[in-house]
Amino acid sequence: MADTRGTTVNATAASLLGFLHNGPMSGWDLVATAQVCIGGFWTVTRSQVYRELSGLARAGLVEELETQARDRKPYRITDAGRAEFAAWISVLPEPEVIRHPLLLMISFGEHVPASVLSEAVAAHRSTHEENLRRYREQKDAALDDPYAAATLDFGIAYETMVLSWLDGLPWQ
Repeated sequence: MADTRGTTVNATAASLLGFLHNGPMSGWDLVATAQVCIGGFWTVTRSQVYRELSGLARAGLVEELETQARDRKPYRITDAGRAEFAAWISVLPEPEVIRHPLLLMISFGEHVPASVLSEAVAAHRSTHEENLRRYREQKDAALDDPYAAATLDFGIAYETMVLSWLDGLPWQ
């Protein structure tokens, strides 16, 4: 069951309302914005965005504007949408749940061929190195926004910790 935090919207819909505070955006724009701004810690798919926008429009939380170039339909947050977002964002979030596929694999490492484990660790190392590089680049551009900077600081600390942990694995 989706956590609506005592409101009518779930976290994905709430994030779309949050982005729409910055001005009207199409579904395509929202997908791109989500990938850049929250993609490192919150997965939002294209199909989710369009499904949520449809529901938000039916609920009167966003309104569709006139279709633009390339048949992109922009949406604007309504006053009701702002109120719903304010209600959602003011509730303390639940503790996060860690779901880490590599950690699951390692927990059963005695049943995994060493070559498979090494390959998985190397692939994850590469991904985390790339994430760290990207977060550091984004951090330079986010210095004017303390909230974006704090989010990126978390990403940098997380990726640094994972790489340190990978370095400390006894068989590496």
